[in-house]
Amino acid sequence: QVQLVESGGGLVQPGGSLRLSCAASGSIFSINYMGWYRQAPGKQREAVATIGSSGSTNYADSVKGRFTISRDNAKNTVYLQMNSLKPEDTAVYYCNAEIYGRYGQRSNSWGQGTQVTVSS
Repeated sequence: QVQLVESGGGLVQPGGSLRLSCAASGSIFSINYMGWYRQAPGKQREAVATIGSSGSTNYADSVKGRFTISRDNAKNTVYLQMNSLKPEDTAVYYCNAEIYGRYGQRSNSWGQGTQVTVSS
């Protein structure tokens, strides 16, 4: 069984920064795709940033130039550096990963979510 645990959320003023972390643990052979999603109250969950096993990245237009996704394969961890935060970035942020187990089993796993609130 695989578990994703996020950390790093909190309350920050507009223009501030936060760094989210998501660590995967359990029966892991390899991790293919990793990504961050967010869901604001009354809205659908949306993709924020993704990173492939080779390091290729994609960003939502709304966060380009402000957010940076990275991963540490040795630690099975993905990060999201968020700068120049805006009130519209307020949401619960979720980590997602495509993970392969030692026997070839594939799972698409989600973290429990971490709240990010941008407010003065």
